[in-house]
Amino acid sequence: MNSSATFRPRRRLLGFPGIAGTLLLVIPVSAMAGRAYVSNEDGQSVSVIDTAKGDVTDTVNVGKRPRGLKLSHDGKRLYVAVSGLPKCPPSQSDEECAKLKHDFAADGIAVIDTQTLKVTGLLRAGSDPEQFDLSKDGQRLFISNEDTGTVSVLDVKTGALVGTIPVGAEPEGVRVAPNGKWVLATSESANSISVIDGGTLKLLRSVPVGKRPRDTAITPDSSTAYVSGEADASLYRVTLQGEAPATRLMQFRTEDRPMGVVLDSHRNRVYVSTGRGGTVAVVDLQATKLLEEIAVGARPWGIALSHDGRRLYTANGPSNDVTVIDTGTLKVTRKIKVGSSPWGIVLSP
Repeated sequence: MNSSATFRPRRRLLGFPGIAGTLLLVIPVSAMAGRAYVSNEDGQSVSVIDTAKGDVTDTVNVGKRPRGLKLSHDGKRLYVAVSGLPKCPPSQSDEECAKLKHDFAADGIAVIDTQTLKVTGLLRAGSDPEQFDLSKDGQRLFISNEDTGTVSVLDVKTGALVGTIPVGAEPEGVRVAPNGKWVLATSESANSISVIDGGTLKLLRSVPVGKRPRDTAITPDSSTAYVSGEADASLYRVTLQGEAPATRLMQFRTEDRPMGVVLDSHRNRVYVSTGRGGTVAVVDLQATKLLEEIAVGARPWGIALSHDGRRLYTANGPSNDVTVIDTGTLKVTRKIKVGSSPWGIVLSP
């Protein structure tokens, strides 16, 4: 089924004994099955995976260069960053990239209704949106605008621009702390993270970290953030309260290019996708040591942990697939073909 078709979930009849006989409840199968949503940067689409079966069930055409994506807190809407700035390969110089035509009309945050799997709108989010996060109350989006060195703040309901916050050069990863108090934005060129007050929208401080930081993961108590450094194969730890400097927690292999970061609080671990390293690095936070590097595919970027903590998913760009890892055994259990150049992945509630 494609995105232009009407979404008609299959139904299952469940019988319950009662006084007057058997009561039949009609429940959509899709409502009982978990989903993974994967942005396909070159495919201009989002793949929808049934996580129970491990199969792609739908493909939604969403716009140019879909990358970062987030679900609303109730799971009813999927937000996807799309960009009209052409993709430049690593071999292309910045000067050559700058000559490419930017389709500004294509920039924004596409909104998908997860019941119908239809695009219902496009929120204007500044130039070249890449990654973003939702406020704790779900009313605002905090969006990195890499080419302008800013974070845009949008009202989800009205689409109005609430604020624009100057941060370090080339902002990439954006994360809202669980308590809603802080918003973090990594700055690739500045080798730092910006800490923003989630209420006043003021820049509080800038913290130097590793080289070319790409993503962060924040502890449930909002006290600590872990930051990947792509260019120096590092993982840094940042204390969010106070003015303490960041500390280098881990040095990975020189061939690793740390990208996405996800925290497993139950096991006290951090999982890091390593881009060109082709692996997921598993870091034991209590022992401060590298437990394992798991080969997953070509250039894993997006990474997501299932809500029960049993499965880890990575989006592998050049191999056009998603890898599933059992977090108990740290073994790959499945590979799922998706669209062209999968970039990000998010799991339904």
